[in-house]
Amino acid sequence: MDHQPPPFFKLGPSPRTRFIFFAIISVVLMVLDARQNAMTGLRQVLAVTISPLQRLANSPAELLDQTGSFFVTQARMQGENAQLRQRQLLQAAQLQRMQAMQAENAYLRKMLDVQPPRRETVVAAEIIYAGRDPFSQKIIVDKGSIQNVKPGQPAIDDIGVIGQVTRVYPFSSEITLLTDKDQAIPIEIVRNGTRAIAFGHGQDGTLELPFMAANADVQNGDILVTSGIDGVYPAGLPVAAVSKIERNASFAKISCTPSAGVNRHKQLLILGGAGREIQALLPEPAVGADQAGVKPAGKRRRN
Repeated sequence: MDHQPPPFFKLGPSPRTRFIFFAIISVVLMVLDARQNAMTGLRQVLAVTISPLQRLANSPAELLDQTGSFFVTQARMQGENAQLRQRQLLQAAQLQRMQAMQAENAYLRKMLDVQPPRRETVVAAEIIYAGRDPFSQKIIVDKGSIQNVKPGQPAIDDIGVIGQVTRVYPFSSEITLLTDKDQAIPIEIVRNGTRAIAFGHGQDGTLELPFMAANADVQNGDILVTSGIDGVYPAGLPVAAVSKIERNASFAKISCTPSAGVNRHKQLLILGGAGREIQALLPEPAVGADQAGVKPAGKRRRN
């Protein structure tokens, strides 16, 4: 007696054969994507396709945040208004000093026949959500290639550097934070002008200065700013403050706490190119008169 199933119920290849087939395809696609970026176009299409789904998935949390902010107490609003008025007064004083310095700078440039720095573009973005990978420090913002955002551009907030754009989609972008273990940024110690490279430490949200000599002139509380030698980050942006120093016979293990952070607010700025004009919006670190006078002199050029 024939016990063969009818042709309509045939199952095709065995599960093991299908598993091996799709595993080989997956490995080939991963190798092509890693070596030749072959999946970039597909990734762009998928990003555009799932962008509405991402918005929809985040809508309950946004609705909850909006509902919570609606019931803010009057006392808290009064306190915030008082703080904003005080900050406005401080910024007004800084603005007046900056206008006087700009006028003096323009006069000196005219005397020395120095070409003024070119202006750069700034894109305001809002954080959509944080990356899902627990081993990386990434965020997704709502601006992409349509708004002329490009990979490599730095991202800052009102305090200092947050990170760098590492991947761009048409309607969104991925920003890798400075605290990510794969990120590095050239820095300069404000107090003495020492230059080094700060690396992200990973999940603990700190930075470290490796390969520093045990007798290096570094102290707790030292302010680190961007040195500008990489051509990506403009010079003088606050990066971090030294929080812990461990010295041994050969090297010093130096940990730093970032100045800026994405936990304070949802808005940030993406600098197009060097973004020099944005430095006026950031608080200036305390420097001596000798340091403030020496740094611009090294950048002078004659036409």
